[in-house]
Amino acid sequence: MQCDYFDAGRCRSCTLMGTPYGEQLADKERHVRDVLAPHASGTRWLAPVTSPPSHFRNKAKLVVGGRAGRPTLGILDERGRGVDLRRCGLYEPGLSATFDPLHRLVADLGIEPYDVPARRGELKYVLVTHSPDGEHLVRFVVRSDAGLAAVRGALPRLRAALPSARVVTVNLHPEHKAVLEGETEVVLTDESLLPMRLGEVTLNVGPRAFFQTNTAVARELYGQARRWTDAVEPASVTDLYCGVGGFALHLAASARRVTGVETSEEAVAAARVSAAEQAARTGDPEVTFTAGDATTGVPGDPELVVVNPPRRGIGPDLAARLETSAAAHVVYSSCNVDTLARDLAAMPSLRPVEGRVVDMFPQTRHVEVAVLLRRTASAAG
Repeated sequence: MQCDYFDAGRCRSCTLMGTPYGEQLADKERHVRDVLAPHASGTRWLAPVTSPPSHFRNKAKLVVGGRAGRPTLGILDERGRGVDLRRCGLYEPGLSATFDPLHRLVADLGIEPYDVPARRGELKYVLVTHSPDGEHLVRFVVRSDAGLAAVRGALPRLRAALPSARVVTVNLHPEHKAVLEGETEVVLTDESLLPMRLGEVTLNVGPRAFFQTNTAVARELYGQARRWTDAVEPASVTDLYCGVGGFALHLAASARRVTGVETSEEAVAAARVSAAEQAARTGDPEVTFTAGDATTGVPGDPELVVVNPPRRGIGPDLAARLETSAAAHVVYSSCNVDTLARDLAAMPSLRPVEGRVVDMFPQTRHVEVAVLLRRTASAAG
């Protein structure tokens, strides 16, 4: 992949830009195997899940810079000035197609972009998610009710300029903090969820819900978890850190009972919508979702547990609970191989039997890995 922004030094986010994709992937595989070697002897490594090297991202976090009437959508440079990246080659074409209409709308509104060094201004971000069916979820992050009123008043123009905008929201984030969003989310459209169709499973994604950034790779990741689950035939599955239900709903046909646990009540509500829709279509066995802390236990004495934690991993408490649980297998989907290695060390009776590198983010050193863990016979005895 060649990038004019990278070549001009305007954006250096893609640290592997210019490195052939095959070399990137080989280096990531080597790194994963090296880090996990002390805990994964005898592991069968499957061929990695590959991604298109460009045009793979399904969502964009566009920092608004510049000035009122002449905004930039992209990132901020080291001095806090806006760098416009509307021609970035990482985004899916259907996502990139939204950038110019949104740029014109922001310019026409005349909302003052938030100036980070000066700590003044109104509009902080425009966030866009693109679905496989060509629909969009558009969020505006503003500082005050004045910004909310401006976007609300422009909603008819936005819908006319971008008919694919199924969900439009405004997030109020008044504080000067290095976090993306505030506590208040205002939905301006009748619809509040964006359907993300992944083959037989459709997930519903709300404004603040986590969803994998690479749709094609996410589909393969869920498919791998389902194949592992089919092979071990558990009667019951618990999906910890379940989010909007990606793993749980993909495994619903492979077990009689599936339970998802997630701290975000919004994500749980969306997962329940998806489960009801899926049950109506397929008649899948019982799938339930509950809001709770995934680290505090493993409800239901499942035969298989799925964990998909944030970068910090599952931590010592949950690792100890899994180590002493009745689960014969664990599917661990990790976005940080270092914390995965730490967690594996804390679960010596659960040994990796198969693993797969998952390349969610080409052009960067970020790598994900999925492993199937099986309880050893000695521990079971």
